[in-house]
Amino acid sequence: MANSFNSDYPSVDDLRIKAKSRIPKFAFEYLDGGCNEDVSLARNTSEIRKVQLQPRYLRNQGASSTKTKVLGMEFDAPFGIAPVGLQGLMWPNTPAILAKSAYNHNIPFILSTVTTMDIEKASELTEGNAWFQLYNPVDDAIRDSIIDRAEAAGCPVLVLLCDVPTFGYRPRDFRNGLALPPKMTVSNILQILGKPNWAYNTLKYGQPTFETLKPYTPEGLNLKQLGAFMDKTFSGRLNEEKIKPIRDRWKGKLVLKGVASEQDTQDAIRMGFDGIIVSNHGGRQLDAAQSTINSLQEITAKYSDQIEIMMDSGLRSGPDIARAMACGAKFTFMGRSFVYGTGALGNKGGDHTISMLKTQFKQVMDQLCCERVEDLPKHLITT
Repeated sequence: MANSFNSDYPSVDDLRIKAKSRIPKFAFEYLDGGCNEDVSLARNTSEIRKVQLQPRYLRNQGASSTKTKVLGMEFDAPFGIAPVGLQGLMWPNTPAILAKSAYNHNIPFILSTVTTMDIEKASELTEGNAWFQLYNPVDDAIRDSIIDRAEAAGCPVLVLLCDVPTFGYRPRDFRNGLALPPKMTVSNILQILGKPNWAYNTLKYGQPTFETLKPYTPEGLNLKQLGAFMDKTFSGRLNEEKIKPIRDRWKGKLVLKGVASEQDTQDAIRMGFDGIIVSNHGGRQLDAAQSTINSLQEITAKYSDQIEIMMDSGLRSGPDIARAMACGAKFTFMGRSFVYGTGALGNKGGDHTISMLKTQFKQVMDQLCCERVEDLPKHLITT
């Protein structure tokens, strides 16, 4: 696809600043914040940026390629769009914008169970190439129905979320009324009135709801009742007993997201997962968590030849992606960065953010004189 880079916003930080000016405070803080004191949120990125790479200048150098294979599929770059809940709250129509952009640029898009577009629409926009992230229901019938819908939609990968055994303690969301059960405060209403573009687009695309879950949600619930329903219906706790029927039912690739330890990696291999995503939920669940880059390095050192290891949380740029790949990741995912893109640039935000990250990453490859993505570990400076 043609490069859609907008030189007015050459970094994720630029997109974040613009998005903040266009999104109501309560919605932006839901996107932007971590948990507790944001220690884990900050640590993720700061420790990724301690990783150093070494160029190799004086050798024959062919053209660099950013094409990457993971789980038997080839993509145009080694990054994809991570699952993010309530995307349409942060900027209206965001999941549709990002799904289409991902398809056009040949990178993966992962749809969250609790975002604002359903499985069928994601499949339509990506021509059956969307991955689906399952937030495990308590009710086996609901679980099986959702899995069957993902299979019918052609999703090649099912991603199981394991790092939400409880809701993260997020002070901003409590203040803003976005904890469960959610509520709309006078302050939130005033914030909406101050962001007319957001308000207009919300009217245009409709109030954001959990679209995939509509067939299972009783009609006529108010916000408090919806919160109670969600709390009752979904449990983030996973164990072998819960995973086995999913593995038996799902015939495609199966990935475990939220892995942060060698022990969980060992269990994932034993249970038959095809891949893992090393992640701490973007610093939104455990403020005392190890940074994802440190978890990644420990895990890839022992298990990279036994399971495909991917990573998200803390990545904000092309150099960050290169650092993670040099540390052994087979692939990377980013969440907030793409929603900053739609918040800043609306319908053009997906194409711009992907083009920007591709440009940044390609420049790193060229500067290192690294022809293939899989050779990036040869450029890692170890201490």
